[in-house]
Amino acid sequence: MVEVAAACGVSVDTLRKIETGRIPTPALFTVAAVAATLEISLDDLVDACQDSRPEGKAGSTNLIA
Repeated sequence: MVEVAAACGVSVDTLRKIETGRIPTPALFTVAAVAATLEISLDDLVDACQDSRPEGKAGSTNLIA
């Protein structure tokens, strides 16, 4: 975790808080930096988050009405 934190410019404490849910909605910059460091596209990350939602809890991702 120390290496990932250093590579993406985020503190180890911040990563631990995200991992444990103490930061439930991290800043987009933080998410993007971690994803880039781990070579995960933001699209794949969003898909993975949607797949992990409990049934019936999926919110609308359509931002254009």
